[in-house]
Amino acid sequence: MSGKIITIIVTKGSLDWAYPPLILASTATALGYECRMFFTFYGLQLLRRRLRLQVSPLGNPVLAPRLPVLVKALPGMQAMFTRKMQQKIQTKGIAGIEELRQICLDAEVRMYACQMTAELHNYTKKDFIPGVEYAGAATFFQSAAESDICLFT
Repeated sequence: MSGKIITIIVTKGSLDWAYPPLILASTATALGYECRMFFTFYGLQLLRRRLRLQVSPLGNPVLAPRLPVLVKALPGMQAMFTRKMQQKIQTKGIAGIEELRQICLDAEVRMYACQMTAELHNYTKKDFIPGVEYAGAATFFQSAAESDICLFT
């Protein structure tokens, strides 16, 4: 280890937003950083045992940029865009979210579920993958204060 610490706060829980924090965390540990991740609000979705991550076509500049917003808002479009994204991920040989999570856990990334948010959504430890710790905002601030790098995703 290089002795450097990185803390990543994860607030998004969609398929497309799941990749950046997990890729950054796994890369950081490969470079010798100690990595800590604090999952809050929608980010808690990434810690669930059973993932149901989707991609929203609304406000997404990459997915069908020429389609009118009204068309993107039609029923079934989110499911269609999610399938297209999953196919693209598979075709390109990119690791899935489950695999990236496991890589992070194997690399000893500390994953914290925001206790207040978990209580707000009635999540219990059984809802999350093994290895997840509960923590509050004070734990995040302590980690952030000790870190050389803090990222917000």
